[in-house]
Amino acid sequence: MRTPPADGPDLATVTAARDGHPRALAALAAASLPLVYNIVGRAMNGHSDTDDVVQETMLRAVRGVGELRDPAAFRSWLVAIAIRQVRDSYRDRLARPPAVESDVPVPDFTDQTVERLGLSGQRLETAEATRWLDDEDRPVLALWWQEAAGQLARAELAAGLGISPAHAAVRVARMKERLLTSRMVVHALRRVPQCAAVAVIVAGWDGEPSPLWRKRLARHVRDCAWCLAGTADMIPAERLLGGLPLLAVPAGLAGRVLATSGGPWTPGHPAQPGYPGHAGYSGQPGHAGGPGYPTPGQPAYGVSAPGTGQGTPGQGAAGHVTGGIRAARHARHVRMLSKGALSVQPKLVAVSLAVVTCAAGGTYAVAKTHHTAAPAAMATVAASPHVLRPVPLVTHSARVIPSATHSSKPPAPSKTASPSPAHSKTSPPASTPPAVTLTSQRKGVSTWNFTGAQQALAESGASWYYNWGSAPNGITAPSGVSYVPMIWGAASVTDATMAQVRDEGKILLGFNEPDMAGQANMTPAQALALWPKLQATGMTLGSPAVATGAATAGGWLDQFMTGAKQDGYRVDFIAVHWYGGDFRTGPAVQELQSYLQAIYDRYHLPIWLTEFALTSYSGGTASFPTEAQQAAFLTAATTMLDGLPYVQRYAWFALPTSSGSGTTGLFDPGPSATQVGRAFESAR
Repeated sequence: MRTPPADGPDLATVTAARDGHPRALAALAAASLPLVYNIVGRAMNGHSDTDDVVQETMLRAVRGVGELRDPAAFRSWLVAIAIRQVRDSYRDRLARPPAVESDVPVPDFTDQTVERLGLSGQRLETAEATRWLDDEDRPVLALWWQEAAGQLARAELAAGLGISPAHAAVRVARMKERLLTSRMVVHALRRVPQCAAVAVIVAGWDGEPSPLWRKRLARHVRDCAWCLAGTADMIPAERLLGGLPLLAVPAGLAGRVLATSGGPWTPGHPAQPGYPGHAGYSGQPGHAGGPGYPTPGQPAYGVSAPGTGQGTPGQGAAGHVTGGIRAARHARHVRMLSKGALSVQPKLVAVSLAVVTCAAGGTYAVAKTHHTAAPAAMATVAASPHVLRPVPLVTHSARVIPSATHSSKPPAPSKTASPSPAHSKTSPPASTPPAVTLTSQRKGVSTWNFTGAQQALAESGASWYYNWGSAPNGITAPSGVSYVPMIWGAASVTDATMAQVRDEGKILLGFNEPDMAGQANMTPAQALALWPKLQATGMTLGSPAVATGAATAGGWLDQFMTGAKQDGYRVDFIAVHWYGGDFRTGPAVQELQSYLQAIYDRYHLPIWLTEFALTSYSGGTASFPTEAQQAAFLTAATTMLDGLPYVQRYAWFALPTSSGSGTTGLFDPGPSATQVGRAFESAR
């Protein structure tokens, strides 16, 4: 494999950006944008949503870089974000009604590649052949193209796809086989004179390349001497693409992206006061131009400044912060696991794109976690046979909570507490009957420690809670409320942590969002290698909780569960997360129910829904429904969940509120219940 060029953002830039330096963020965005644009553009073949996906990718990357554990992993991390956004965009397009086509033709990414790079001969045929590939091949093509051009390493390609290098090799080989077939089809269609049989086949063709027509034509082309003439001399695609530069980012798109991800900085800006590791404003050590980024004479948005990548922010031994959706909803409770215990340690870090300004004196928002060292070597543990543990019956009860707990004047928060969002509450008159809070073994919450956590747990009616850690971390649960520990990621799999979780109860949650680079960030194979350690605790064991695609054939969870079955490992229930962007109660509840049903139909195991709420990123930034909408959804969703016998437990995200969390929180510090919190109290 080729070694990627060293012209992207260097470690000093990435490190400074991770630590919250606005100018470093601007330089990082400018250096990363060309690779993101080329990957997204080729994966989407210039679809009209391409610019939006590029902008969303950069927004999430700049927002989440503060949670990047290893600056050297930045390239893999960013690539994974880009691919995830491409896939999300594709799913969104399938879900929405087809738009009215414009009469103005828009050149696709292949057109732009051919015209702007001046491709000809076999390079031209190869570029045109990409139009005939399956949609599932496009993300692989986009990354492999950059690998062949020398911009990415195979490990980065695999990380971008969220699979192992071995699996990536299989995916690439299959894509290349279809690409070769497509090249043969393109070659046959360009032959002069054209084969008479081909002319008959394409008589009803509308001229748009597609996988269906590739298959129809290939059936003839493979056996036709006339069509195959000249194909024996086809140069391997890797050699054709080697050394091709990145396509330059259109100035308009670059301006919009950098305006939202790096402030008013512009390439070629004179040297400014620098950031650690750099002599001047974005100055790259070793660049001929000295301080300033790019160097004099470098294109404003050059074709040789690749970015880097992998998933969503928040890599580390613990914490629960991710880019995009999870960045906003978890930025207030980032944590680290240190010797098995959670601790809050703020550090200057991530810059919210909405408030970043890179001019002198600019402001930026911060929230970062420290991280633990790499995990110690793991001892081999014998696997236990797969056993389905009995599911306890769900029972409902009611707690009588004095109405005074809903006073509009909650106790003042401590100096360390986060400011509480304002919520409209009216104290009920003294004659109002006491509020009734429903509880059940099913009902739970995710939480972190905050002022009044114990009282909030009591008022909520939750029968259980978790905090993404292996210990309660200072939260004292009221009587009747149990704590469920979690092994967050690979670094948590230590003998000390295993002993600690055994002391906390009989149920253990598996890895947290291992399919996201900003969370546990593990391949299915890595998770399976560590699973015997979790299994050896003897606790009732929940699967790794994937962020998305739990019911997808061949997805992360499907690969894990298939491997667990083959190896004889035990998984007692499926843990999943779900966040809905449709704020209409009925459709949102139906979407959630359909997702859970599909998961159960695939694995036939009890389900724990360990994170859910309404949150949307369709506009590029986090948006939330009104409190009334969120409360209505919570009420309807929990009623629906109560009717699903295979849903063993659920946990709302989250018990506390904080600035930037929208309407998902149940209690302000104090505690004082929000409108959503009061709906939760009445939920089963």
